[in-house]
Amino acid sequence: MPRALGAIRDPEATRHKILEAAFVEFYENSFQGGSLNHIVELAGTTKGALFHHFDSKQELGYAVLDELIGPLLLQRWLDPVEDSDDPLSDIQRAFWRYIEVDIESGSFVHGCPLNNLAQEMSPLDDGFHRRIDGLYATWRARYAAALQRGVETEVVRYGTAPHRVAALVVAAQMGIWGTGKSSRDEALMRLAGDAVCDYLESLRP
Repeated sequence: MPRALGAIRDPEATRHKILEAAFVEFYENSFQGGSLNHIVELAGTTKGALFHHFDSKQELGYAVLDELIGPLLLQRWLDPVEDSDDPLSDIQRAFWRYIEVDIESGSFVHGCPLNNLAQEMSPLDDGFHRRIDGLYATWRARYAAALQRGVETEVVRYGTAPHRVAALVVAAQMGIWGTGKSSRDEALMRLAGDAVCDYLESLRP
């Protein structure tokens, strides 16, 4: 009862706790396998509170994408290249950093939350597909723009095709985290990350 009363007094805090709990549940157990009972237990609330904020499990999944996974994408991968003077180095640092962060936390065995939902839900649900495709399109566009600036300032080799490189690097990220999830092999994940960074190094003048 105290938790329910707290939820009434601070509905936004309750909503955020539900979102965070849903993120963890969907990340560790998949969207379709995720349990609403586990989510409300982890959030310390009730199903009534959950359905007060979200009409359905589907709407909860959309909110997790829009409000948690999207901002995580920006923080990890896009913020480092915003106005970057050296996009190759900044992308390399992001790969090296987050491979190690996820290995250290153990979360690499669950893969990438965005890629997981892409593989699971994009073929099944148009709302997921549109959101996920939009996030990946933004990622590719931001990388392409950063690489184009690099070509213009001569820190990226002349003749490099930014959109092609961006498409490859984003696909490589999906593959590296998928490799970590399927193999549970830290060394293999690092090896794949190093290979991507070596490729980026080859794009210098």
